[in-house]
Amino acid sequence: MAAGLVHAVTRSCSQGNMTECGCDARLRGGGSAAEGWHWGGCSDHIQYGTWFSRKFMDHTLKNMSTSRSSYTLSTMNQHNSEAGRQAINRTMSTDCRCHGVSGSCAVKTCWRTMAPFQRVGTYLKDRYEHSMQVTERSKRKMKWKDQRRLHVDKHQLIFLNKSPNYCLEDRRRGIAGTRGRRCNRTSTGPDSCNLLCCGRGYNTHVVRHIQRCECKFVWCCYVHCRRCESMNDMHTCK
Repeated sequence: MAAGLVHAVTRSCSQGNMTECGCDARLRGGGSAAEGWHWGGCSDHIQYGTWFSRKFMDHTLKNMSTSRSSYTLSTMNQHNSEAGRQAINRTMSTDCRCHGVSGSCAVKTCWRTMAPFQRVGTYLKDRYEHSMQVTERSKRKMKWKDQRRLHVDKHQLIFLNKSPNYCLEDRRRGIAGTRGRRCNRTSTGPDSCNLLCCGRGYNTHVVRHIQRCECKFVWCCYVHCRRCESMNDMHTCK
């Protein structure tokens, strides 16, 4: 959410949709004359978007309960929100435009721009898959689960409790599991047998399917259809 807020606000600033901000003018006038380029154009004002996100979200977190469990959850959310903001900064790129006679690139004008949010999402998904579990030792200190005191990088996503195993049935938690779940053997998406069956494999059943076909309108006035039968493979998780 924090990354999305930074991206949306910064984009609105660059497009001139907000009166409080615009392009980032701090880079204008700089550059390298020897290398034939200078800063110009409209660099995305990510500093304003980051400031707005911190003010909006951190204020909400501060209003949460200050109990021990709430503090731990609030600290985790605040850390992950900052990691989301840093994701926008880390995925930014420098775009340039050439200027010169007959299309030559004698001089380049460059500016800083945010990556498409889809690329930011891919970056955050990778951070999520490499997230670290931490536990609270005190209200001001955190430790790794294996008791080693390590510094948590600000770009690293963290979590307090592991997610339950959704592959196996757990009635106490209301988890149905994936045993008997229908899957697609040829798919590589979320409905694939490899993903849904959690490595347990799948069963193949031959299912007879009967449906109406070759329907025709007969005057007057009814529809006449044939009954068609087909045999199809159905795959379910073991």
